[in-house]
Amino acid sequence: MTDLHRIESAHLGNLRDIGGRPTSDGGLVATGVAYRSAELADEAVVDDPDLAALAVRTVVDLRTGAERAARPDRVPAGAQLVELDVLADLSTGAAAQVATLFEEHGGRIEGLDVAGQMQSTYRSFVTSAAARAAYAQLVRLVIDPDRLPVLFHCTAGKDRTGWAATILLLAAGVTREEADEEYLAVNPAVRAAYAPLLEQFAASGGDPDALAPFLEVRAEYLQAAFDQVDESYGSFDAYLRDGLGLTDGEVEALGGALRAG
Repeated sequence: MTDLHRIESAHLGNLRDIGGRPTSDGGLVATGVAYRSAELADEAVVDDPDLAALAVRTVVDLRTGAERAARPDRVPAGAQLVELDVLADLSTGAAAQVATLFEEHGGRIEGLDVAGQMQSTYRSFVTSAAARAAYAQLVRLVIDPDRLPVLFHCTAGKDRTGWAATILLLAAGVTREEADEEYLAVNPAVRAAYAPLLEQFAASGGDPDALAPFLEVRAEYLQAAFDQVDESYGSFDAYLRDGLGLTDGEVEALGGALRAG
């Protein structure tokens, strides 16, 4: 089945438009408003004609400072970069280590509960002060018409970015099923991007299956975030207002900004 949300790009991986999905009241999420992707590390991104056609005004980098320093964003011409570190206050915790797990896999990945660590990380997207501040600021960028279109990303564009897309889609009025579908739809692109790493890992004697939980998105990861939303706030609407600190006006504006027509 053709993925209508995927955008082909020679220089930017996992590029998608989150728009076009139906809402529960019969509407549609607007296209051309919010895009998601992997990191913008390729120098050719700056002058890529396919990206220029998207006319992105704001690029939101959800990565850590260390990730940005190692592979800085190459921002498309005409766009402004905004850095929002979702894991900023977790640098000494287990959840933050997911961002550098590959660099640390030598002798450590075998026996590590990667899936459990990923679920812990997703819970931190909901509870940590840095994550809540980052996602709130992303929302405020999306409701500012002078900032649109927005392109948000992390490293692979699957976890921090996946939760960001989920927030925006649910606020726009899509069903949980549609949000889950968008979240899981990145798996083919992510697996293709990480295939060389898996081959290298296997060639060095590692077990590729041990890395698999980190190299894909899984329904149980997203469910861990929703479970934390229920535990901490009672509902997704309360998470928007009490967790992210959005006003009723901002929540309404977010839905309006993301709705077609």
